[in-house]
Amino acid sequence: MLTRRHIRVKVMQSLYAFNQSQNDKLATEEKFLKKSMDEMYDLYLLQLNLFTEIRGKAENFLEKSQLKHLATKEEIDPNKKFIDNKVVQILDENEPLRQAIEDHKITHWKRDDEYVAIIWEEIKNSDLYAEYMKTRESSFQEDREFVINVFKQIIAPNEKLYEYLEDKKLTWLDDLPLINTAILKMLQKMKETSAGSLKLTKLFKSPEDKEFAIELFRKTYLNDEMLSKEMLGKTPNWDEDRIAEIDMVLIKMAICEFVKFPSIPVKVTINEYLEIAKEYSTPKSSIFINGVLDKLSKEYKSEGKLNKMGRGLM
Repeated sequence: MLTRRHIRVKVMQSLYAFNQSQNDKLATEEKFLKKSMDEMYDLYLLQLNLFTEIRGKAENFLEKSQLKHLATKEEIDPNKKFIDNKVVQILDENEPLRQAIEDHKITHWKRDDEYVAIIWEEIKNSDLYAEYMKTRESSFQEDREFVINVFKQIIAPNEKLYEYLEDKKLTWLDDLPLINTAILKMLQKMKETSAGSLKLTKLFKSPEDKEFAIELFRKTYLNDEMLSKEMLGKTPNWDEDRIAEIDMVLIKMAICEFVKFPSIPVKVTINEYLEIAKEYSTPKSSIFINGVLDKLSKEYKSEGKLNKMGRGLM
């Protein structure tokens, strides 16, 4: 789930927060980084749990309709196609998902169920739902397509949900696009035989990625003085106090990758930090950072400082 770029963003945010707080306890900020990454998985579970809670709202709606004093024929014998949706049933009955939700204490929708109600109302009043409910029977393919469309058209872009997540954890806003993509891929791959074998997406693609996050944070922080010196003379017409602090952090992280991570290609490092700068810093930051890193990488190469291993790493 976590891409190397997103890992770099998490490290950048932690280093920036470290600088702002002027905290000198590495262990405390390293704990903050780990917590930030773990909370991203909480968001993943929270979004998956939303399907189950919406299904619960739908069941309650049908039950209340049946109890009406002057219930219509449709209310007495309601169409249960939505609550019987095979994809939602798989998510609802999946034991690993249930256990993960319990272990991570995902109880948000129980405490703030008005947001579940908002999503359910939008689904119930949508043309998508009306079309789906025209029949009482469905194939697994139709059920899956409906859930995917609901997620893409109603859940993912929902402004109220967005505001709720922002209020709960500010870092979730950066995580949400990646989480929604992971859930969408999971739904698209789901098969009818997934009932007892559905595998949850892991936070890290490999143990190496988790190690990379911690090592990048530690090595950038512990080598801060050296990395600062490396920048001297490489920023013409820019006084240090005029350089955006985010840019300083990104340049230091990139230099750290140049000299402390021999398996990462120079081009990959430069491209990654340019893309991060475009999203998180000033409009001109990527041009500025590109100039500094390009100059440094050429100097390191000519001086033999780029101790890169493997093919295509220059």
